[in-house]
Amino acid sequence: MMRYWLLLLPLFLLFSPDSGAVTATSGIPALKVVTGPDGQQEYTVTLQVLGIMTILSFLPAMLIMMTSFTRIIVVLAILRQAIGLQQSPSNQVLIGLSMFLTFFIMSPVFKDVNDQALQPYLNDEIKSLQAFERAKAPMKAFMLSQTRVKDLSTFAEIAGLEPMDTYDETPMTVVIPAFITSELKTAFQIGFMFFIPFLIIDLVVASILMAMGMMMLSPMIVSLPFKLMLFVLVDGWGLVMGTLATSFGLGT
Repeated sequence: MMRYWLLLLPLFLLFSPDSGAVTATSGIPALKVVTGPDGQQEYTVTLQVLGIMTILSFLPAMLIMMTSFTRIIVVLAILRQAIGLQQSPSNQVLIGLSMFLTFFIMSPVFKDVNDQALQPYLNDEIKSLQAFERAKAPMKAFMLSQTRVKDLSTFAEIAGLEPMDTYDETPMTVVIPAFITSELKTAFQIGFMFFIPFLIIDLVVASILMAMGMMMLSPMIVSLPFKLMLFVLVDGWGLVMGTLATSFGLGT
């Protein structure tokens, strides 16, 4: 019986009258909005931690849909298909390469977010809401610079928004889907340009095999070494990475 009383002891301490001073400053009451002397509202630390954990759960989606990752991974997947390699490079290699190239391309934007929002917030110079607004500005500017006007107008019309003076006033709920649509279109355009040389090699090899009467031999097997040799001789990976970087305005 003694051990059962020991298990119930924390409950008695928690709900006893003497424990009110302790529970008043901890637990659920910390989940509130604090209004400062100047009338500005600020979330308590508990709510800020909860918000940060929620944002971290959306971090993969943000990395894929709000950065250069989508364009890069689509182009690399099309390139692998054009060469005729099904599993080489593997998906893990393509995703890793896309992630590090994304960090390279997005480094100026991430630097602006760090300088304008993260560091002032960590130094208690601004509040959390101000830090969020400052962090949103560089990301929104990057997405707008890569988004076609037609896509912005289409989603703004679908959302029922009135015509705005500048596209900087466009809400993020319109900018993000318009940016994704533009990225997919750009990725397919770049992938098409990469696909043409390899398609020509396939057609030439298929025509030669047909003329020689070797109809039972797959043209893909014969053309694969020539496509790999061509890709290596022209420094294909350097051209692909350079094209993807310059398509976002780097090096220009």
